[in-house]
Amino acid sequence: MLTKRIIPCLDVKDGRVVKGVQFKQLRDAGDPVELADIYSQEGADELVFLDISASHEGRQTMVDVVEQTAAKITIPFTVGGGINTLESMKQILRAGADKVSLNTAALNHPELITEGANYFGSQCIVVAIDAKWDADRQDWYVYTHGGRHRVDQTALEWASEAEACGAGEILLTSMDADGEKTGFNIALTKHISENVNIPVIASGGAGGTKDFYPVFDAAKADAALAASIFHFNETTVRAVKEDLQEKGVPVRWPIK
Repeated sequence: MLTKRIIPCLDVKDGRVVKGVQFKQLRDAGDPVELADIYSQEGADELVFLDISASHEGRQTMVDVVEQTAAKITIPFTVGGGINTLESMKQILRAGADKVSLNTAALNHPELITEGANYFGSQCIVVAIDAKWDADRQDWYVYTHGGRHRVDQTALEWASEAEACGAGEILLTSMDADGEKTGFNIALTKHISENVNIPVIASGGAGGTKDFYPVFDAAKADAALAASIFHFNETTVRAVKEDLQEKGVPVRWPIK
C-alpha cells in the first residue's frame, strides 16, 4: 500500500516565508532555506515551495533561493510561482527542484501542461488549483493570481482537464479553509480525489495533528500539505506521522 505523504509548504514573498488567512493578512514565518533544512531532517516526505506573488507581479520564481534550498535538503522538492514556459520549467528543475507546480499559467495555456509532461514526464508536473465555494452555484470555482481572480470553471472541470493534459498530480487548496485551522476541506478534497485518477494533495485548513487522519480516511487524499502549524511549532511532522500510524494510516517510517 502506498504511504500517505506529509508535506510542509513554504509560501515565499520577498525572500521570506509568510503565512496568512484565506491568502491575506500575511505574517513572517522565517527563512525558507533554514525551514526547508529543518523539515527535511524532521522526516517530511516532500516540500512545496511557492513564490506566491510571482504571477501577480509578472516575474519568475527566485532561482537563487531555489538553488540554496535544494542544496540543503534530501527529499523531493516542488517549486511553483511564475513558471509559465517550458524554458522556465527547465530553469527551476536545473536549479534543483524535482517537480514544478503550475497554476495561473496552466489555466491560461493548458497546452503548457502537455509540453511539460512530454518533455519531463508527468511525474514532474503538478497542477495547483485554488478553489472557493460558490453558494449560489453550489460548487467550487477556481481562482488564479494568488486567489485574486475567479475563473468561470469549477474545480472538478479544471482538475479533469489538467489530468487529461498530462498532469501527474493535483495540489488542491481550499481558499475557504486556508489559514482558518478548522481542518481540511473534506468535501472538496473528496469531490476531486474520487473523480480523478492522479494523486491529490490536500491543502488549506490544518489546525493540528488531529486534522490529518480525516483527510486521508474520509477524503481519500494521497498527501496533505500544511504550513503555519509547522512554521510556528504548533505540531511537528513526527507528531503527525505518529498519530497517523497509531490510527492505521500507512506513512513512511521510521523517521529521524
